[in-house]
Amino acid sequence: MPTERATRRVALFATCLTDTFFPDTARAVVRLLERLGCSVEFPEAQTCCGQMHFNTGYRAKAAPLARNVATVFAGYDAVVVPSGSCAGMVRHVYPDLSVTPPPTYELSEFLVDVLEVEDVGAYFPHRVTYHPTCHSLRMLGVGDKPLRLLRAVKGLDLVELPAADSCCGFGGTFALKNADVSSAMLADKMSCVLDTSADVVTAGDNSCLMHIGGGLSRLRAGVHPVHLAEILASTEEEPWAATR
Repeated sequence: MPTERATRRVALFATCLTDTFFPDTARAVVRLLERLGCSVEFPEAQTCCGQMHFNTGYRAKAAPLARNVATVFAGYDAVVVPSGSCAGMVRHVYPDLSVTPPPTYELSEFLVDVLEVEDVGAYFPHRVTYHPTCHSLRMLGVGDKPLRLLRAVKGLDLVELPAADSCCGFGGTFALKNADVSSAMLADKMSCVLDTSADVVTAGDNSCLMHIGGGLSRLRAGVHPVHLAEILASTEEEPWAATR
């Protein structure tokens, strides 16, 4: 007999950045949710949520993208997104565009609030520090859910990140339009990451990890950016290897 989790219609909204540059994160979300008993679908007609357009001032260009997302994900019990910024766009901005959002959850929200689980059976024997991204922290209010999930990971040594709630400086097109300010903010964030002596910096958004990881790689710091989903999907049977 199917479990309650398995009978839910759960969809993965991978997001543009993850689908294009970090597909391992999307695969990790599917592995993780299936391990927890969910049946996950990936609607192929999904496209950009419109956040980049909306944030840059192109409201009229964002609206049809929002309508498409709402149509593609209509009928699902839950839409899981490995991105606080895209989840925030769907939940909080779509109504302003006169679009009814589907039931959308950032990954840690779905695990803790919907599946009511904190120990997902993960194994990740590394020293890790967590960067709470701006949209997940301020727009969605995920609070300490990602930290609760990380604390339950076997073998993981979680180290507190100094000034954790400070922005990394990415902000989408902000990093392009205000490169000097963005670089200064990134320098502060990298300094805090390095102060932890962590092997891995994790977050719920690949956009921030791309920004922080790019800076750390230019410093040859040896700190690996890894999305929260990839840590939670890692198991003793399939140990994660630092290959980035």
